Amino acid sequence: MELNLNRFFRAANPAKTLNISNPEDRAYYIDFSQVRGGKLIEQMARTITRLSPDSPTCQLFTGHIGSGKSTELLHLKALLEAEKFHVIYFESSQDLDMADVDITDILLAIARQVSESVEQFNVQLQPHEFKILLNGIADVFNTQMDFQGDLSEAIAKSLDEKFSLAVAIEIITAKTRDSRELRALMRQYLEPRTSNILEAINRELLAPAIQQLKQQGQAGLVVIIDNLDRIMNSITATGRPQPEYLFIDRGDQLNKLDCHVVYTIPLGLIFSTDLGRLVTRFGNDPKALPMVPVTLPDGQPCEAGISYLRQLVMVRAFPNQTLESLEALIPQIFDASETLDRLCRASGGHIRSLLVLLYSCLQKEDPPLSRESLEDVILQRRHQLLLAIESDEWQMLRQVGKTKKLTGLTDYHILLRSLWVFEYHYQKQYWFDVNPILAEAPELNGAGS
Repeated sequence: MELNLNRFFRAANPAKTLNISNPEDRAYYIDFSQVRGGKLIEQMARTITRLSPDSPTCQLFTGHIGSGKSTELLHLKALLEAEKFHVIYFESSQDLDMADVDITDILLAIARQVSESVEQFNVQLQPHEFKILLNGIADVFNTQMDFQGDLSEAIAKSLDEKFSLAVAIEIITAKTRDSRELRALMRQYLEPRTSNILEAINRELLAPAIQQLKQQGQAGLVVIIDNLDRIMNSITATGRPQPEYLFIDRGDQLNKLDCHVVYTIPLGLIFSTDLGRLVTRFGNDPKALPMVPVTLPDGQPCEAGISYLRQLVMVRAFPNQTLESLEALIPQIFDASETLDRLCRASGGHIRSLLVLLYSCLQKEDPPLSRESLEDVILQRRHQLLLAIESDEWQMLRQVGKTKKLTGLTDYHILLRSLWVFEYHYQKQYWFDVNPILAEAPELNGAGS
């Protein structure tokens, strides 16, 4: 079979998120559940479809940025749609400023996305309470910021029979997205009315949407909010970091929506001393997506993990081929099978890192990719990582390499967020290990520290 180089180049792009609903993307999808601690996505789907098909559920999903969470959430969406659920998936980073997020911002983003989606299915909404809330925001803006009535008129127009609630909310959020001053004014107005917003979402959006969707043959409504794991650790006015404030202090309100909801959350919450309160707020443990293991805790290669990663690379070049066919096609992509294995091991099983390394090689030369080119790319990546590491952090890395353990929020912020350390779960074992690209640095053994 001949390689389609342009298609391979596009498929290897690390910025591309696979959407399993798309047949072309589905051909590239690899199920890593056998080497990632179990079928996390199937567990989440089962919670919705089997345990509580008619009762609202709220689940939390987390993991490293770049580990493949968005791809897995889109897989969840496809699974639920196959069970006749109406699923609304959206990336919250398109609606919110990740450095400055409040509970009412999230609720408005959910309201906009839900109303926009269900209106496309001819669901009729009568958002009377929302009209009052949004016009109240407009009045505050017009009074404080001298909009001269323009905003009130735009919102009023968007809420008449010709327009939609989604448009009205978008008008508001477009004004506030790039202005801290406007966001502060909006929050001053909305914060005392948070209960009213929740009630309006449940009564004026979710209840009629679920009822009318079921009349159309749908099983229910699911909202998946991606990218909330990217919320920055900035300190709020309460003195608490944003993640703890939103998901722990205000988590009971995020858990009050009358539909199935999945939130992504920052991985650091798993290491917080408030983890117990988080579990209590939402009534279940967060599902954490680990890396694909390339090395076992005893230092031996994890052949199963490496095999899955080899398949990931090769299927990007030759989709819809059998495993046996892919093995035979390796010489078209790499100068030797060992070069492919080296690529997989160097990635540490971090999906985006694997694709970044592969893409960098493809930018340097056409296949078959040489070992020399790969080593140049690895060396460049190591140099980039080394620039940020200080002497005391090398000691922390040595400790992780020795004990395979990581404890506390401080270690998380320093080691995991920087992709210096990865988490693994395989065959009932949980462990942490140093990013393989860093593990080869002389500084890790004390030679360069």
